[in-house]
Amino acid sequence: MRVMAQVAMVMNLDKCIGCHTCSVTCKQTWTNRRGMEYAWFNNVETRPGQGYPRRWQDQDRWRGGWRLNRRGRLTLRAGSRVARLANIFASPVLPGIKDYYEPWTYDYANLVNAPLGEDYPVAEPRSLLTGKPMKIEWSANWDDDLGGSVEHADADPVAAGARSGAGAGAGAGAGAGVGVGAGADAGQDARDQQAARVAEKVRTSFEETFMFYLPRICEHCLNPACVASCPSGALYKREEDGIVLVDQDHCRGWRQCVTGCPYKKMYFNHRTGKAEKCTFCYPRIEVGLPTVCSETCVGRLRYLGVVLYDADAVTAAASMPAEHDLYRAQLGVFLDPEDPEVRRAAERDGIAYDWIEAARRSPVHALISRYRVALPLHPEYRTLPMVWYIPPLSPVVEALTGTGFDGEDAGNLFGAIDALRIPVEYLAGLFTAGDPAPVRASLEKLAAMRAHMRAINLGDAEAGSRSDAADAVGMSGPQIEEMYRLLAIAKYEERYVIPTAAMGDARRLEESALPAECSLDGEGGPGMGGGLGPFGEDSGRRQLPLVSLESFHALRRRQTSDDEGER
Repeated sequence: MRVMAQVAMVMNLDKCIGCHTCSVTCKQTWTNRRGMEYAWFNNVETRPGQGYPRRWQDQDRWRGGWRLNRRGRLTLRAGSRVARLANIFASPVLPGIKDYYEPWTYDYANLVNAPLGEDYPVAEPRSLLTGKPMKIEWSANWDDDLGGSVEHADADPVAAGARSGAGAGAGAGAGAGVGVGAGADAGQDARDQQAARVAEKVRTSFEETFMFYLPRICEHCLNPACVASCPSGALYKREEDGIVLVDQDHCRGWRQCVTGCPYKKMYFNHRTGKAEKCTFCYPRIEVGLPTVCSETCVGRLRYLGVVLYDADAVTAAASMPAEHDLYRAQLGVFLDPEDPEVRRAAERDGIAYDWIEAARRSPVHALISRYRVALPLHPEYRTLPMVWYIPPLSPVVEALTGTGFDGEDAGNLFGAIDALRIPVEYLAGLFTAGDPAPVRASLEKLAAMRAHMRAINLGDAEAGSRSDAADAVGMSGPQIEEMYRLLAIAKYEERYVIPTAAMGDARRLEESALPAECSLDGEGGPGMGGGLGPFGEDSGRRQLPLVSLESFHALRRRQTSDDEGER
């Protein structure tokens, strides 16, 4: 066992309102410059929908992620290393600008400069790439207006898969022992009937117009296909926190990483000729601050924390033959920070004490491993992603209430999970490689939490009746209440548990950046002269008061303080 630590994220989709604040703040921080106009390190997709870039989940087309070869070994979908190097000067398989969208601005100057006339002037859209007038046809969040539409339903690869073959995967396992002849025909008929039932259910649900929001960033995977795809070795996964970054000095712009990433979260900067990606806001993480998307999230749906894992078990977990087993295999890679043996092994492998303690308090570890309500996005890509999601439950409550039943009653909720307006099969296609069992188990725990807390808030006199819902999902009342606190009312420090191993060094570095007596314009310094310049007093540097920029630590104190005077 070789213990390593990673900063990971969980998002509660029950809370996402699709406001795109996270996307805008990330854009302003990281990609607000030439060459990255089309790139969104963080984007919020409306499901069902095609996503950004369009149909990014169609790996038969984009050839991202890993697959097992004939010998059962992991290999990139894009081809072996020899095959990729042989075609290194050919254009790789990657989305074009029309698959993302052509970014635009508006000719606002025309509103002011247009000559007088009988017509009102308009701000014509112009391409940010060519500067020419253009017709707006698509954008990063275009599915906001199309989500749930029957007309565009088949454009969603997950929905199309659920309609045509969601039942085939489950049926294949059940019918693996069926022999030839009549038995084989019966097994095939059963699979066809199951697929038909799923297709009908998804079709009906689409007509009822279900939709939810899916925020996406780089997954910072344990087995990243982008890192394995890079011919230059410019992509790397940091040992100290697991964040995947691009070394801009070594990147040669081969763009193989764009093909290799199945989530299509690698971007090519056409101005610099370099690859860029989500950095997990590592300068903030290093000093204990959450990512920008987490900090500005209106719904407070994001959680950050440390996860300990066994690095020696990663390859075996990613190589599981059956895709339905990949979720459980990744769970097996994660380690329990409360286990004394794990703690000793972590210290032996150089994990700092404060990181081990952070792993014990980690909300991510609790939601993934302890409560098991969070699920990975497309584990069938075999990258072992480290951004997990709690599936949405809200529509089932609304649907039940609309039929006249008590939408918060545990009995009603459990019975209605399979009748979700968001089909369980669709959620399984997103989070568990088509296996509905883990999705149903997660939704049942969320339903039990609602019923249990409702009984407490309404003053249910019988404690036993309150625990019925908890018992039904194999949890105790206190466990349900702890999970409720984490998901509903957790404070800032509980949602973001980020260790800062080099706190002292970071503060010294910040202090060294402040104005000091060794300034070139200081008294007696080589640049002495202040505002005097060769062409008069005002031609040199003005002697204005020096104002230091707010440090990361001052920002952290201001953002987490309960005192209004410090904000």
